[in-house]
Amino acid sequence: MSVDPAVVLRIASESVTQVIEHGLRREVERVGFHRVVLGLSGGLDSAVVAHLAVRTFGAEQVDLICMPASTSNPESLAHGQLVAQGLGIEAIVQPIGPQIDLYFSDKPEADAGRRGNKVARERMTLLYDHSQAHHAMVLGTSNKTELLLGYSTLWGDSACAIMPIGDLYKTQVRTLARFLGVPDVVIEKAPSADLWVGQTDEDELGFTYEAVDSLLYHLVERRFRREPMLELGFRAEFVDEITRRMRTTQFKRKLPVILKLSGRTIDRDFLYPRDWTG
Repeated sequence: MSVDPAVVLRIASESVTQVIEHGLRREVERVGFHRVVLGLSGGLDSAVVAHLAVRTFGAEQVDLICMPASTSNPESLAHGQLVAQGLGIEAIVQPIGPQIDLYFSDKPEADAGRRGNKVARERMTLLYDHSQAHHAMVLGTSNKTELLLGYSTLWGDSACAIMPIGDLYKTQVRTLARFLGVPDVVIEKAPSADLWVGQTDEDELGFTYEAVDSLLYHLVERRFRREPMLELGFRAEFVDEITRRMRTTQFKRKLPVILKLSGRTIDRDFLYPRDWTG
């Protein structure tokens, strides 16, 4: 038996968009914000979130910031500005190369992964400074595939107030992008966090998003165990690797662990919903 990703990952784009718009407005405005900000990377995910934000709040209430590093592909900035222009917004360009390069100037042993994490966290510090200065809520741009695989930098791109597309697999985000009118050049380019020269997501991960999305759908949405996955035609090594990734990166999807000393520990016994006010 084989699995057709186009079938299992099909979404009703118009309905999905309406649900996200409604939820985004509710979550932002009920805590006193009317403006949002996000980092515009030139990639698919941030372009989709930018489109959703403008549809929800209007271009005048959305701030888009491009933050190229010294190792960033110039194409990334060009594509980010293309998306912003199409939305009627002048993107803020804030290069982060100088501070990153200065920090690593006496650390020649630092590898690409370490530098990439620093870049991701530096970008988020700029977004939160902008949030403080302009009372704009920070929107995240991570998708469900990245979150399940732990393919993000803790307190970097995973840090935000709301993740509008955090429940959509990467393949579904691409479908939504076409519905929203994201430029084809952004949709069709190889996905990349652009954290170092020549980096692409699928090369770094070792598999395509389409393949892993199909597997994750059955593991997560349908709760299949290992043997049924093999019967569907997934390779044992692939199933085991993805399951291992999900388990070992669970800490990235949880609040920090608080060691219990009292009768009511936050997130353990002191449990209230996000909007608890009294």
